[in-house]
This record gives sequence, C-alpha cells and structure tokens, in this order.
Amino acid sequence: MKKLFFVLFCSLSLWGQAQIFTPVSWKFSAKTLEKGEVEVILTAQIDAGWHIYSQHVKSGGPLPTTFSFKSSKEYEPIGKVEERTKLMEGFEKTFNMNISWFENQAVFAQKFKLKKPKSVIKGSLEYMVCDDERCLPPEEVDFKIPVKAIGVEEEIAVAEPTIIPLQTGDSSTQKVAKDDTLPQSKSDTVVKSVEATVTAPPTETNADSLWMTFIAGLLGGLAAVFMPCIFPLLPMTVSFFTKQAESRSAGIRDSLVYGLSIVVIYVALGLIITIVFGADALNNLSSNGVFNFIFFLMLVVFAASFLGAFELVLPSSWANKLDQKVDKGGYLGIFFMASTLSLVSFSCTGPIIGTLLVQAATTGAILGPAVGMLGFAISLALPFTLFAMFPSWLKTLPKSGGWLNSIKVVLGFLELALSLKFLSNVDLAYHWEWFDREVFLVLWITLFALLGFYLLGKIRFAHDTPLETIGVPRFFLAVISLSFSLYMLPGLWGAPLKAISAFLPPQQTQDFDLYSRSMGQPSISTTNTHKYGEIFHAPLGLDAFFDYDEGMAYAKKVGKPVLIDFTGHACVNCRKMEASVWPDASVLNQIKNDYVLIQLYVDDRTELPTAEQKEIDGKLVKTLGKKWSVLQTTRFKANSQPYYVLIDPRNEQVLQNPQGANFDIAAFAQYLKSGVEKY
Repeated sequence: MKKLFFVLFCSLSLWGQAQIFTPVSWKFSAKTLEKGEVEVILTAQIDAGWHIYSQHVKSGGPLPTTFSFKSSKEYEPIGKVEERTKLMEGFEKTFNMNISWFENQAVFAQKFKLKKPKSVIKGSLEYMVCDDERCLPPEEVDFKIPVKAIGVEEEIAVAEPTIIPLQTGDSSTQKVAKDDTLPQSKSDTVVKSVEATVTAPPTETNADSLWMTFIAGLLGGLAAVFMPCIFPLLPMTVSFFTKQAESRSAGIRDSLVYGLSIVVIYVALGLIITIVFGADALNNLSSNGVFNFIFFLMLVVFAASFLGAFELVLPSSWANKLDQKVDKGGYLGIFFMASTLSLVSFSCTGPIIGTLLVQAATTGAILGPAVGMLGFAISLALPFTLFAMFPSWLKTLPKSGGWLNSIKVVLGFLELALSLKFLSNVDLAYHWEWFDREVFLVLWITLFALLGFYLLGKIRFAHDTPLETIGVPRFFLAVISLSFSLYMLPGLWGAPLKAISAFLPPQQTQDFDLYSRSMGQPSISTTNTHKYGEIFHAPLGLDAFFDYDEGMAYAKKVGKPVLIDFTGHACVNCRKMEASVWPDASVLNQIKNDYVLIQLYVDDRTELPTAEQKEIDGKLVKTLGKKWSVLQTTRFKANSQPYYVLIDPRNEQVLQNPQGANFDIAAFAQYLKSGVEKY
C-alpha cells in the first residue's frame, strides 16, 4: 500500500539537483634553474569540448587568462608569463570575432630570481572557460608554490592548494593554500616533483529530475485530454482533417504536422520560461521563500478554478485572430489551427500547465520547463494525431458528459494539496512555526477524505451533474483516496509515513511524537546550547551542530570525523532521507556514535549579525542560508541538497567522495563506515 501511495503522489513534488560544471583543473609544479633562478609551471587540464583563452585577447572578446603574483622581498619575476602550448585560432560565433584559445591542455611558465635559498611563491590566476554554445562565469584560483634554489637543476615539491572553508571572523571568503614542508631525500640534493591538482568532488547530474519532470508532463497532458475544453474537440478536429484532405496519405501528413505544431508551441513556452528566469534563477527558485509563497497562491487560484469558482480565460480576440489565419491553408494554416487550440483550451490547460511549470522550475534543472512541456505536448498531441490517422477509433471513445467536469474537480483537490507543500517551505525558511507537521497532515487528511466523498457522490459542486450511479473506476479512486486519508492518521502521533515523508514538514516539527520516543530519543533535539540551536532541531533527536566552525572545533576536541549535511527546508529528498534511511539502526548508530553531525541549511532566511555579513563576488551575504550555500559551492563545487560530506577535522580533508540522496540503506551505511575507516 505504501508503494502504491508513493507512485500515485510522487508527481506532486519534484526536486532537482543542479550541477556545477568544472571542466578545467589546474596543476602547479616548479624546477630550479642555474644562478638561483626557478621556473614555475602552471598547467590547465581542459575537458573535451571546452577551451580557455590566451593572455592576449582583443577587447570585446572573452576574458583572457591572467596571472597575478604576490610581491615579496624573497623573489622577483623575470620577464612575463610565457605560453608553452600551441594556440588554436579561428572565428568564434559566441563573440562574433576571431579568437585564440587552448584546447585539452594549456601550459604557462614564469621565471623568478630567488633572493633566499627557499621561498614560497604566492599568487592567483583567473580564467574563463567556454564551449561552442556557452561560457561559464570567470573562475579564480589561488596557489602557493614552494621553490628552492640550490645551484643545480632539480624538481621542487609543491604544496597542494586547498580551499579553506568560510570563516566567521574574516571580512571575506578565504581561499588559501595550506603550508606543507618540502619532502627531501637523505642526500638533500634531489626533491621529487609533486603536482597538486585543484579538482572538484563529483557532483550528481539532474537526469533523474528531468525524467521525473518529463513523466509529470506526460501525466499532465493525459489529464488535459480529458478536460471539458479539449475532449469534445477530438471528433471535430478529426472531422476537419478527414474532410479537407485530398487523400488518406494527405490526411495522415496533415495530422502529423498538427501534432508536431502542438509540441513546438508548448516546448517553446518552456524555453521562454527558461530564458526569462535564467539558469541561475531556476536553481534558486526551490529555496526562495518569496517564490514559494507566490507558487502557493498560484496553485490555490488554479485549484479554485478547477473547483468551479471561475474560469481562467485569455482574451477572445487572440483566438479570433489566430482562427482567421487558419484560412491561409497549408502547413502554416495547420500551425495556426494548433495555436488556436492552445488558446481556446486555456481555461482547462492553464492550471495544469501552470502547476507543471512551477514544479519544473523548482527542480533547478535548466531544461526542466522545456522538458516538462515536451511531455505535456506529446500526451496532448498524440490523441489528435492518432484519431486523425485512424478515424474509426473514435467509436471507442466514451461520450462527453458530467464525468469530464469531475476530472477537473479531482485535479483541483490535488492542486490544493500540492499548494500546501509550498506554504510549508515558506514557514520553515522563515521560522514562523505556524505550519508544523500535524497541521499539514490534518489538512491533507481532510482534503483526501473530502475527495473520496466527492467521488462517491456525497459532495457536489456547482457545475456537477447529479450522480445517479457510480462507475467502477470512480469507485476504485474513491477507495484509494479514503484509504490514503486513513493511512496518514497515525502520522498525527509521529508515525514516519515513509511513503510520503518527502512531502511532509520535518519530523522534528511534530509537537506530539511517540515515534521518536519509542526509539529512545526525545521528540525534539536537545541541542539548544549549540549556536542556532534555538531555531533548528536535528531529526531523530540527534545532537547536531548548525554552525560549521563550532561543529569542527568540537570534532577536533572529541576526536571524531565530521558528517556535514548540506540540507534545506524545501528539500524533498532531505526529508525522505531523514525519514526512510537515517532511522535504520545501521545508519542511525553511526551518525550518533561515530560522527559529529553538522547540518547546514542553505535556504534559511535568518539574517546574520552585521559583523558576519560579507560581500562575496559583489553581493552582500546577509542570511545564514546564503552563507552555507556559498560554503558549499566554493569549497565543494556543488549546490544540490542533500549533500553529505565526510571530513577529517584535523586537516579538513574530505575522507570520501561526497554523496547526494541515496535511498539504499545498506549503501549509505557502508558510505558512513568507509569514512570512519579512513579516519
């Protein structure tokens, strides 16, 4: 039953994981030359399909690769940075000009005169990386390169540059390389070359999210077909193609063009959404409190429309103008005919499209809206195309009637239930504490119970026709809805409800929680003595820290590795992990006993004290969530949640490759175990 409920309602909320591209990694090495001179080698390894640019780029073009070495009394540069790799040249359409660039690898060299036998050359470099279609924002890399001049040619060991996490006491984000001593041989004459690579931990792709968005689009398009505004148009459209076509082959051709036109129209709408908001905005929508509240209001309006309060209609003049262009005939006329269908059916498709675009946008996937509209358009266009190709199939369709309006009402109930998820996100982000888990469950229990009674004919809305008998499909849907309502009842006493835990507010917001007490844990974490402990509460009564520096200092003191949980109030998969994976004894015991847990909420709206507010990349970081978001993106090159990082507090090195959501309990337990073993 749990799996059934999860399948039925998994399309209500989607969570995507945005990927940060890191197509360039840098390596640093050095060697001594004669007469106390040294040469520093800076090498860029570039992924296939990407390229960086020369130091010498014309104005109006891309950002050139630049190097800056810190002034010191211990060394001075000789000449300028040399480019040791052959440049590629050609016309680049992105900048509409001839440009020089490097592919696969770029090697730069700079000579220095040392004034002391040993020194550390410090500096930074900045570069832009592009492919044939896009450019990523400029990146800056800091480095420290130990060098040694001993009069004979030898290679010098190089310290590994590592990004130090955001510190609360500094005025800006710190990017510093750690100081390592030079490993020397017994003869003290030859030092092995060690190359340090700045690379990002692997991040997860958003392919799964896009597939879920596509499937949600297919389901939305299928539901739209059975709307009162669209279903009656099926025989009319088929009749048009069969009568106008000169032959059967021409009718099939025209119907295919009609279906393709519908797909083009809706996919274009999805692309417009992406262009208007931009990729960065789409990545932030799911955790933005203002957007979540706007989405809540939008879905309530859509639900009210489906329940019969009013109809969402576009100006009739738009449809009339398009209808006039249908008379032009040919492929263009068919396209305008498809456009007319899109406009006249808006009162039924508008709420479905709006809901789908909201969900697709909040996945954070750049192509989410376009992929969602592709699935929607395919489901919507397919019946028109198939019935036009095979008109005899029309006899198998049920007759129009009151059941079409019932489908609208059912979707209205589902949209109203979905809207509460967005309201919950806002409540959690701003710590209103008005909309805890019990309130959410009471509303969902009520809504799905009312839906069940509606399907049984016990409730009727204004546009409904009297229900004399109940069909078998309607009966089964009523049973599912009422059963789902009963399934949620134990959640009022703290039952985890794993089938829908991803959509519910966190377990720790539950006031009356017998579930946590049955596990020997308090219903609310007792970590109020920790920084920010008064506004955050860890799941399952775990003793978690909510500040990076405080948690890391405690881990050093007790000698335990650290589990950093980059999480969010609006993170669906975070809640599912905490409800379905963390409670297992093999996982919970390790988190509780073997690790120091640090939970960092990247979407929290708590304003930082003035002394801790910082300007990073020209923007003032004012909230706690933004602080941890910057830490995740700059230090770990990822911006998806949940994101689990195992760290050795003694040197702040990552023990294992970070992971995202992993619902395989055994695999996640093994991940935690491997971190302890490496520590």
